[in-house]
Amino acid sequence: MIIVGLTGIIGSGKSTVAALLGKQGLPVIDFDALARTSLTWEETRAAIRDAFGLDYVLEDRVDIERLRQTVFAAGRDLRRIEEIIHPLVAREVERQLVALEKEGARTAVIDHPLLFEVGFHRPVDKIIVVSARLEIIRERLKIRGMKSEDIERRISFQIPLEEKEKQADYIIDNNGTEDRLQGQVDSLIQQITKWEVTRTCI
Repeated sequence: MIIVGLTGIIGSGKSTVAALLGKQGLPVIDFDALARTSLTWEETRAAIRDAFGLDYVLEDRVDIERLRQTVFAAGRDLRRIEEIIHPLVAREVERQLVALEKEGARTAVIDHPLLFEVGFHRPVDKIIVVSARLEIIRERLKIRGMKSEDIERRISFQIPLEEKEKQADYIIDNNGTEDRLQGQVDSLIQQITKWEVTRTCI
């Protein structure tokens, strides 16, 4: 089975590409969704209580808004929460990959916004980067209701797209229309099929 890492930066369109791949029948593991789900796991809650204090877990529920405000106010706290959540989610991702391979999946896509930042790119076979110009990304995020200072702070926490593109096996340019993006995803599906054939022949 080929493991494909799909990444970008906030606002680049990575989640849209992941959804389009899923509609084509490819199994997609959403790292962000698992990270949110992990906040309901007792192991995660206990670690957050120890690291941030009892006020962050009330009645066995993580105060997500308080945690979000804290971690994005200081990069140090963001790293602390990543060090708690990411290893636990990585373990769940591995469990799902094993299950998919047993089911006969030829390719599995891991949708991970911080693929490079946390070193998750190392175990994957192929890397896809969804890219867009920063001015377009900023405009998209403003339309979502994000404030300029929040946009810049979040972008600053991620490796620049130019650096990610250098390590990519495939780049999707998401500067255009939805139809153009769909066309690129269709081309990507063809490329993934070629990767599968090559793997089968090895």
